[in-house]
Amino acid sequence: MSEPERVEVLVLGSGFGGKLLAWHLAQSGRKTVVVERRWIGGSCPNIACLPSKNEIWSARIAHQTRHAAEFGTVITGPVTTDMAKVRQRKRDMVEREIELHLHNYKTSGAELIMGSGRFVAPQTLEVHLNAGGKRVLAGDRVFLNLGTHAAIPPVPGLEAARPLTHIEALDLDYAPSHLVVLGGGYVGLELAQAYWRFGSRVTVIETGAQLMAREDPDVVDEVHRILREEGVQFLLQAQTLNVQGRSGDGVSLTVRTPSGEQRIEGSDILAAAGRVPNTAGIGLDEAGVELDARGYIRVNERLETTAPNVWAIGECAGSPQFTHVSIDDFRIIRDNLAGANRSTRGRLVPYCMFTEPPLAHVGLSERDAQHQGEAVRVARLPMTGVRRTATTDEIQGYMKVLVARNDDRILGFTMIGAEAGEVMAVVQTAMLADLPYPKLRDAILAHPTMAEGLGDLFANVPPRSAQ
Repeated sequence: MSEPERVEVLVLGSGFGGKLLAWHLAQSGRKTVVVERRWIGGSCPNIACLPSKNEIWSARIAHQTRHAAEFGTVITGPVTTDMAKVRQRKRDMVEREIELHLHNYKTSGAELIMGSGRFVAPQTLEVHLNAGGKRVLAGDRVFLNLGTHAAIPPVPGLEAARPLTHIEALDLDYAPSHLVVLGGGYVGLELAQAYWRFGSRVTVIETGAQLMAREDPDVVDEVHRILREEGVQFLLQAQTLNVQGRSGDGVSLTVRTPSGEQRIEGSDILAAAGRVPNTAGIGLDEAGVELDARGYIRVNERLETTAPNVWAIGECAGSPQFTHVSIDDFRIIRDNLAGANRSTRGRLVPYCMFTEPPLAHVGLSERDAQHQGEAVRVARLPMTGVRRTATTDEIQGYMKVLVARNDDRILGFTMIGAEAGEVMAVVQTAMLADLPYPKLRDAILAHPTMAEGLGDLFANVPPRSAQ
């Protein structure tokens, strides 16, 4: 092995937490190198968060256009979707994001190396450059920002069928005539609705008894109902026995359901059945970095790995699989490097599913509260009870809040409805500030807004004496 180049900071993977840390440390004068295999800036701006929401927005416009007459706008001709234009709009956004990232690397002083890295010794990375040749780098501090990739379920014939993942599904220039989605989680449901709105017939196959396994049953039932009434078809408790054909040319699936075996004929198949960490085959054992039973990097509450001076960030460290959590991982490591003592304990992590209407959640669910033995009061408000919806007709869904039984702490919030993520942020802020729920119940909230519904929601909280 050639003598390694010495750097102060070595980051493997350019996802959100890693790139923010690299730019921060480089700006403070440390010699910093980021090694990225393919996606400048990681998955979020290239193939995941932003591209998916970009295309989901295009699907929303298509849906609204088809229903324009309900709002007084008359479309005089047929409404069609130009999927090549949808894709180009997404690609244009990605190009702008890449340009911004390259600018940030240049102005921060961090060096970006495009290539595949493998550890050959502790804190020492051999990089096979995409342009040819190799470099060997040794970092005083090493940060692993490896991400995850879509799992391909071990179904006979599935891998040979070359299924779409979210990457390929977001780069199609056509709407499949019949898209079969394996998996009823957030990614599967977002793309199922989007492609239905683009003009595809869509069937979702879920092995479990319900969609979105970790959500409360009432939440699942509402989302299921909304998507089913829109036109998406579902098979639950369905085991895919085999797949024949090839995605894009035609596929045939044999599926076992509670009512017997069925044959599903589709044009394309999308695998949306979970994620796998990108930790295999990169020499982490050579680096002294241990993995858990699922292949995620073992870290402590400060995101330190089992190897000295090596940290892990984001999904590969088992953090919740959201970009905003990776950003917080960056803040924890940044502050601890400066002498703080921050940890991942007790983080209040929100999330959204960007179907229409969207689902947003923060804090405890009813299922969580039951498992933890937390006594709660529950209040609900249908979206028809929010005055704003009288002006927009966005009446599907509801708000739900959990309040402690014996005091007025807000413990959790869920919303299915228009602008759910924005309304959730209001409740999350109150929870972070330890505000008792009457503060929101009695707040003067602007009329007519979706957030105004929080007043009526919190007015529905049962009194303590009622428990």
